[in-house]
Amino acid sequence: MKYIMAIDDSATIRTSIAFVLKETGLPIEQAENGSDALKKIQDIRQSGGDVLLYITDVNMPVMDGLSFVKELRKSDKFTPVLMLTTESENSMIKAGKEAGASGWITKPFKADQLLNTVKKLIR
Repeated sequence: MKYIMAIDDSATIRTSIAFVLKETGLPIEQAENGSDALKKIQDIRQSGGDVLLYITDVNMPVMDGLSFVKELRKSDKFTPVLMLTTESENSMIKAGKEAGASGWITKPFKADQLLNTVKKLIR
């Protein structure tokens, strides 16, 4: 099975992402932070599944989004990672790109903007 993973310390944001992306027809796996996401990725892969796209916040406890992307890129160079965050400074966006992020959307996000970006990334 193929998944989209939503990584955010806010349950409300994760639920919003899942609601918007149900139109893709793909199941949405949710994680509370980067560390939680890495564990869930392992479980998904062990069960024969795969993640097509990661959508992650930057500012989270335990493991933030930039650390998550850096860690993910050690074992997965190609799966797109969309940063969905309140951070909009160029320096932060640059740091995200350097870590390996594929795109950046600033919160609060518009549903159609998120859906269109996701559809482009999972083609």
